[in-house]
Amino acid sequence: MNVPNYDDSTAFLGDRGPFQKTVFALLCLSIIPNAFTGLSMVFIGDTPAHRCVIPADLNITAEWRNASVAIDEHDGEARVSRCSRHRVDIIKSYSDRGLIPWVHVNVSAIPQENCLDGWEYDRRTYISTIVSEWDLVCSDDWRAPLTTSLFFCGVLTGSVISGQLSDRFGRKIVLFVTMGIQTVFTFIQVFSPSWLIFCLLFFIVGMGQISNYVAAFVLGMEILSASVRDIYSTLGVCIFFSIGYMTLPLAAYFLRDWRTLLLALTIPGFFYIPLWWFIPESPRWLLSQGRVEEADEILRKAAKMNVYTVNHRNGSLTFFLRSSVSIGYCALSLNTSNLHGNIYLNCFLSAVVEVPALILAWLMFRCWSRRLCLSTTLSLGGLVLLFIHLIPQNMNSVAISLVLLGKFGLSAAFAIVYPATAELYPTVLRNTALGACSMASRVGSISAPYFVYLGGYYKSLPYILIGSLSVFSGLLSLLLPESLGMPLPEAISHMQKISGFVRPGRGENTSANSACNLAMSVSWERER
Repeated sequence: MNVPNYDDSTAFLGDRGPFQKTVFALLCLSIIPNAFTGLSMVFIGDTPAHRCVIPADLNITAEWRNASVAIDEHDGEARVSRCSRHRVDIIKSYSDRGLIPWVHVNVSAIPQENCLDGWEYDRRTYISTIVSEWDLVCSDDWRAPLTTSLFFCGVLTGSVISGQLSDRFGRKIVLFVTMGIQTVFTFIQVFSPSWLIFCLLFFIVGMGQISNYVAAFVLGMEILSASVRDIYSTLGVCIFFSIGYMTLPLAAYFLRDWRTLLLALTIPGFFYIPLWWFIPESPRWLLSQGRVEEADEILRKAAKMNVYTVNHRNGSLTFFLRSSVSIGYCALSLNTSNLHGNIYLNCFLSAVVEVPALILAWLMFRCWSRRLCLSTTLSLGGLVLLFIHLIPQNMNSVAISLVLLGKFGLSAAFAIVYPATAELYPTVLRNTALGACSMASRVGSISAPYFVYLGGYYKSLPYILIGSLSVFSGLLSLLLPESLGMPLPEAISHMQKISGFVRPGRGENTSANSACNLAMSVSWERER
């Protein structure tokens, strides 16, 4: 059922009555836990300083025990080796003979071996992380970024499934079911007996995380009026995500054990259960399903609260933009632990910088074209990151400032790309289309930990890659259709009226294999 004049028909409700304010506030509050789940890996998955264990029962002198630790060179500096030690059998033989290291023996010439007896970790920053608990270091260091990537694989899976479920069964039920999945399985994670079980649970948490975010986003976009929709989609949901993000380092500062931290981050999710009785289903969606009486009941309640009486050819481009923004945002967020200085302060600054970025995004979204908003923010974030490799090593504060400025630009782009793409799709398949496009951004999220991992080979390489990708995406965003000032499309025919740089009649099949186009084609057949 098409509802072309929904906004005009519901104008009697007003724009900022108690009903709209309640929906706005509650949906924004539901976003906060989303910042905890994926970004908590900054702390629970961080790798503390470590070195090989020298067995306590090895009968050697204190001098030889100290000398058994190998020294490596890293970034031009000598440091204690994290993954090797001098062979302890040779060390013991020298100790038993009464020889003195560096006096009678050249210690650096003694052959080295792997950490056969495990590792000892620096406990000054963390009591424990998943890395220190399950020894995800040295030959197993690939498991740490894989853990985060598996979370985003879950996010990818959730994007594929939840959008179709939401368009089929409703925004509200998907929102609360996926919030429950995220909360319950994060709680179970606290008791993970092994890395493998932790990863399996993290995958399921990822499925719930993106699904409830997108469902809340779409629900607000469809319920709120056009004048409130912009502030909700750019500033509202994003700034509450940043509030959760800012809370994360504060909680991690006081809770240095990963299980305790994860438990503390899980508890707020249980307080969202009562919201079921206060957040309504989308009347737009109900009308599109022919459920007129239910939509009418919601609108009558809204009127009572307010004291009243009763183009799909651009799918692949949106795919690439969502993936690019996700790579940049996630990689910069996860790279906090690799920045020079205090990890807690750096993470907090990385979160705080999002607030002015989101305010700027909201202001830009109100006044500028969607294409210009995306192009400006992506280009700003990318260009400053490209300058980082030119900064001398002794100017760490300048490098960190550029990283934060890059995060500023990409955070603004992240806030804009969601509403900009949501305005392109009609009500009958908006959640499916956004889920499909979100699937593309999850591909970027999955690869983001490995962008950070590349920094171990060349410190500035992640910034060069992210910066180049962001600038390129900023240029491509100029090819998107423009939706500024246009009503939110209700049906396929309304969406096709949106014009872009591509002239009608050309390029109609260039993205026929994309998930977005497939979803649109299925929905179009259903309409017919």
